[in-house]
Order: sequence, then structure tokens, then C-alpha cells
Amino acid sequence: MMLKKRPDIDRVRGCLYGQAVGDALGLGSEFMTKEEVKACYPDGLRYYDQIVQDYHRRRWPRGAWTDDTDMMLCILTAFSDGAFDLRQVAQNFKDWAADEPLGIGSHTSKVLWMSDYVDDPEKCAKLWWDLSRQQSAANGALMRTSVVGLAPVDVEAQAAAICRLTHYDPRCVGSCVILSLMIHHLVWYDRELSFGEIRDIARRYDERIVEWIDLALEAEEISALQLDESTSIGYTLKALAAALWCYRHAESFEAGLLAVVNEGGDADTNAAIACALLGAKFSYSSIPSYYIDHLHDRRIFDHHADHFITLLSAE
Repeated sequence: MMLKKRPDIDRVRGCLYGQAVGDALGLGSEFMTKEEVKACYPDGLRYYDQIVQDYHRRRWPRGAWTDDTDMMLCILTAFSDGAFDLRQVAQNFKDWAADEPLGIGSHTSKVLWMSDYVDDPEKCAKLWWDLSRQQSAANGALMRTSVVGLAPVDVEAQAAAICRLTHYDPRCVGSCVILSLMIHHLVWYDRELSFGEIRDIARRYDERIVEWIDLALEAEEISALQLDESTSIGYTLKALAAALWCYRHAESFEAGLLAVVNEGGDADTNAAIACALLGAKFSYSSIPSYYIDHLHDRRIFDHHADHFITLLSAE
């Protein structure tokens, strides 16, 4: 049994800021095919100020994060006494949706707009899953779960419960648990989970997760994941595989970031997830200062991150 120690604050910051950085740069290639990415960014997408100002992207300032990190902050600000208050998370989600945020996913929106959502969010999530004939396994829960891995205890239970506030499918739940536990072990124990351990976690939720874990492990190039394939760009297991590929193959935070965003597809989500994990692995100090310094509304993010770290350090 591993003894709990103090969290590595450099890894905590790396996870939080990695999420925002991946989200903000990934917006530059979101919903593009890989060919379109190459056409828009002949030398590769690398900087926020390169981001093309088409109809989709011009709605955000360059360097701004999107709904992925908005929802992560909804979870972060519900942290109290060493855990995340589920009802407060649900209320934060509801309040956020009421402001009609940019980029909110269809699945998430439908669940949050149910009239009794805050009183019984899991029932609402299951209802929408049942209406989809239990086929809906979108990445909208995985994109926000990184912060759950920073909690000191009960990470698996909290990750599963927060996932089910909107996404009921076991593939979604398993994805969130895997990512959260990977981050948790890096931050609290300075230990990387092996792919064998990750497979064991996956099998507790859905055997279908395992094939995507294996694909991420075995693929020499990230292109093998076909992140821009149009019929599955929002699939939770595809997003998980992108993060796992980076975890296994990326030699640095920046290498993983650029690999993901230049594949197109649901690039902001894929990069938010992957870079939260990479930030926890390589630490905040590994993130090139450009990406932090040029985040839009950085002061707001700093405020939330600093307050969360203060609470976490007091545990």
C-alpha cells in the first residue's frame, strides 16, 4: 500500500495549465481535416497568433480556452474539504450553461437543460443515454476530468460520479477514471501507471476501452489514431487514445501538444486532455513560457488555479 504524501505542486500546475494551453491552441485546428490543417498552417500550427480567423474561430480571442476548460473550472471551483461537492458541480454546470457559452456540446447541452437537472443529474444523464439507445459516448466528460485526478483521496469514485453528471455510458466513465487515476499517481506518488494497470482499470468499466489503449501503445505515429475521421471525432475513446499516445510516445510537453493539434479533428478537446496529462507528467516548468504568458484571461485562470492549490496544499 502506498503512503500518501504531499502533492507535487509543479505537477499540479502543469496539469491545470496544460489543460488550458492544449484547449487554446487546439482551437486553431478544431473540426479541420489534417489536410485542412496543413493548408491553413503550412509550417504547422505552433502559436496562438497563427490561429485563422474563420467563422468558427473568430468567436474567441486568440489564446482563449473553450468549453472544455470552462467545465473543468466548474469542477475546480466546487472543491472543498478535500473533495468535490457533486451538487455544487452540477449547479456550476447549470449556471454556466444558462449563460449560453460558446462551443457547448450537443450531448452536454441536452442533459443540462433538463428541468430537474440539479436535483437529479445522474437520472437526467441516464435518460439521455437511454434515448440514444445507449450509444452516446461523447468526450464531453473526459475533456473536463483532469482536475479530479488532483484530489487527495477517492479519485476513482469522484471521477465516475462527476462523469455521470452528464455522461452515463461506461466507456465515458472508464475514460474519466483512467485519466484521473493516471494524473493522480503522477501528482501524488510520482509514479506512472503501466499500460497493464490501465487495461485492468478499463476492464472494470467496458472491455471496448482496451482496444483503444492497445492502439495508443502500439501506434508509432499519432496519425494511426485518425483523429480527424469525421464520424468519430467526438468519441471518448478516441480522445483517450490521443492522450495515451502522448503519454507513451511524446518526449516533451510541447512535442505532445504539437502532435495532437496538427492532426485536426476535435483538436481542442484532444489537446486539453492530452496536455493535462503531459503537464502532470513533465510538470509546469516544462511548458514553454509563451503558452502560459499568452493565454487570454490568464489572470482569471491564475486566480482559480492559485486558490485551488492553496486549498489542496492545506489538506
